[in-house]
Amino acid sequence: MISALAITYNEETHIESYIKSLAFADEIIIVDSISTDKTVEIAKRFDVKIISRPFKNFSDQKNFAISQASHDWVVFFDLDEKIPAILAQEIVATVNSDAPLYAYTVKRNFHFMGKRIKYSGFQTDRAVRLFHKNHCKYNGNTVHERIETDGKIGLLKHALDHQTYKSFDNYNTKLSLYSKLQAEELFKKDVRPNLIHFLFRPWYRFMHQYFLRLGFLDGKEGFIISYVHAFSVFKRYIQLWAMYRKIE
Repeated sequence: MISALAITYNEETHIESYIKSLAFADEIIIVDSISTDKTVEIAKRFDVKIISRPFKNFSDQKNFAISQASHDWVVFFDLDEKIPAILAQEIVATVNSDAPLYAYTVKRNFHFMGKRIKYSGFQTDRAVRLFHKNHCKYNGNTVHERIETDGKIGLLKHALDHQTYKSFDNYNTKLSLYSKLQAEELFKKDVRPNLIHFLFRPWYRFMHQYFLRLGFLDGKEGFIISYVHAFSVFKRYIQLWAMYRKIE
C-alpha cells in the first residue's frame, strides 16, 4: 500500500496532470500552503485529501505530510516532475518485493527553456522519491532538504522528466524564494555577509556550474542557467545584509 504526498502552492498548471499520474497510489494527500490560485479548487475534483497549512519551510511541510500518510510506503514527487507509467510500475514492484530497502532515489532529466539539459551540474541529478515513512524523514530547514534514513538507499532504474521551467520570470522568482529562505537560515546562524560573500561566492558558483560541471556544453541555455544561479547566490547575501539592517 502506497501513500502519494505533495506540498503545493499556486500549482494550478500542474495539479490535474500530477494527480492523474499518481493513479498507482492507494491514497493521495496534498498539503497546500494557502494557494491563491485554483490549485485547491482543481484538486477537489479528484479523490484526494487536501490539507491547508501555512508554509514554514520545506522540511517542516514535508514531514507534516508524512505524518498524515495512512500507509508505510510513501512517494513524494514535486509537481513539476513527470512520472512515466514505467516508473510507476517499478515503484509498485519495488514495494511488493521480498526485501525492499528503506529508500530509493530517482534520476531526473532536467528540462529548461524547452531543452533537455545534460550537463550544467544536472548530469547527476537524482532525489529520494520512494521511502518507508517509519525509517525516513526530511532534515533541517534548508531549501534543498534531504531525506535522512537509518538504512541503505537504492536507485530505481527508470528516470523522470523534471519540467521546472514555466517562464524565465517564474524560474527567476523560484530562485529568489530559495535565496530568501537560505538567507533566513544564515541569519539564524549569525552569519554576517562580507566582500567574500558578495564577490567570490557568486563568481565561484558560475565558474563551477559553467566550466567544472560542463555547462558550456548545454549551449546558451547552459550559460543562462549558470548566470541566474550565480546571481541567486548574490541575492542571498543581499537579503542577508538587508536583514541585519532591518531593510525591507
